[in-house]
Amino acid sequence: MKTKLKSRKTAVKRFTKTASGKLLHGKTGLNHLMRKKDGSRRRALLAGDELYKGDRKRIKRLLGTAL
Repeated sequence: MKTKLKSRKTAVKRFTKTASGKLLHGKTGLNHLMRKKDGSRRRALLAGDELYKGDRKRIKRLLGTAL
C-alpha cells in the first residue's frame, strides 16, 4: 500500500501561490513596536514579498499538493 504524500502544515500557513505561479511570503516586523513605524512602512510590511529564486524548489517540495 502506498503512503499518502502530505504537505507540511507550517509551510502551508506561511506561503501563498499566485495565479501566475509565484510564491509569496509574509514580511517580518509586524508583531510589536508598531508606534515607531510610520504608516507607509506598516503598509509595505503588510504586502507579501516574492520568494527568492533559490528557495522555490525547496518550498514547493514542502507544500506538496497543498497549493
